[in-house]
Amino acid sequence: MDKEKIKQEIEDKKIDIVWLQFVDLLGFPKLVEISSRALLGVIEDGIAFDGSSIEGFVRIEESDMLLCPDIETFSILPWTLDSDIRIAIIMCDVYDSSGKPFAGDSRNVLKKVIREGESAGFRMMNGVELEFFLFKVSEEMLPTTRIVSEGSYFEMLPADIGERTRAKIAMNLEKMGFEIEASHHEVSPSQHEIDFKYADPVTTADRIITFKIVAKTIALMNGLYSTFLPKPIYGINGSGAHTNISLFTLDGRNVFSDPQNKPNLSETALYFIGGIFKHADAITAITNPIVNSYKRLVPGYEAPVYVSWASLNRSALIRVPLTFKNGRRIELRNPDPTANPYLSFAVILKAGLDGIKNKMTPPAPANGINIFELSEEEKIKRGFRTLPSTLKDAIEALKEDPVILEALGDHIAKKYIEAKEKEWDEYRTSISDWEIKNQLPIY
Repeated sequence: MDKEKIKQEIEDKKIDIVWLQFVDLLGFPKLVEISSRALLGVIEDGIAFDGSSIEGFVRIEESDMLLCPDIETFSILPWTLDSDIRIAIIMCDVYDSSGKPFAGDSRNVLKKVIREGESAGFRMMNGVELEFFLFKVSEEMLPTTRIVSEGSYFEMLPADIGERTRAKIAMNLEKMGFEIEASHHEVSPSQHEIDFKYADPVTTADRIITFKIVAKTIALMNGLYSTFLPKPIYGINGSGAHTNISLFTLDGRNVFSDPQNKPNLSETALYFIGGIFKHADAITAITNPIVNSYKRLVPGYEAPVYVSWASLNRSALIRVPLTFKNGRRIELRNPDPTANPYLSFAVILKAGLDGIKNKMTPPAPANGINIFELSEEEKIKRGFRTLPSTLKDAIEALKEDPVILEALGDHIAKKYIEAKEKEWDEYRTSISDWEIKNQLPIY
């Protein structure tokens, strides 16, 4: 994209308004709306906004901030072309009042860690398998957990509203420039997955934010609610955001590949895995960021519980998919869709780079091993420790991990920990339906 192409697109498609999009600390999309006629000027000079009301940004006395559009991210919301208001979106970076990249902008944080990787001679590429549920809504159009279909993994159902809605989501994403690689029903009832082509981490994170907006909008237009909550229903598999990672040299060679080394992984790849293992507990505070995240990370539902890696074991934290040389990658399986993708990719890359720098070798792979059947002594002997079981545990681990805190930077680390400790305290002191149902009648 360049400014002339954007100008032509706006004229040809008769675009009325443009959403200048960014995310808050927790990854929720925010926007400033402008007339399409003003966009070229904003691309040149940016646009000022008040950051004091944005989660994790700044205090009222230092609230002046600047949005600077990234012209490569310009796209049109296809479903608006048939409406009376036609809308385009463009992702922005946030700058402070002095004109420097804002330390509280997670997109800038990711870019900082990417530059660290490039200075070490590496570029990460990644793709994410986003899972989500489609539920019915109430008469008041409020979300429920009433399922749309009883389908299972890769099931070919009669064309119900869930299948049609997923197809419409994928179709709109393709019109926005996404290259959709797969779209299918997932393991649980009413659960779906749409996979798009891998890219550099910033592009992938941008696409995740756009994906969620599209999924929620198209679902509501079809009388459904799209949720990325990791575990909305007890007793079935939850939704993950499995993150596939490759590392390349600056001239484009995949450094994870080594045909001479089982399982075709290089020493660099093993060090990268070792770095993730070293920092896994702190990483989990970012990749699994809400109370509900830890209802998914339990035995029996294909989500990882133990810090382990394998080629054939889908319950491992890291799986090594069967791929060709140029596609050699690892799959990190604990992240879920509620994570801020910019922060998630930043801490994953930072941990992997630390593993390479300090030559951290992971334990032996867990191929053919049912970790849940091992004794505690055997788990310790093999190096299989558990991931944090609550948000509180994960946040405590984050507070003690200087490498991951450095990746986040002082501003985000402080604000993030404050927000998550508040969430945990509110959850800890709330009264659940389970308590009322099971304990009120007998005490």
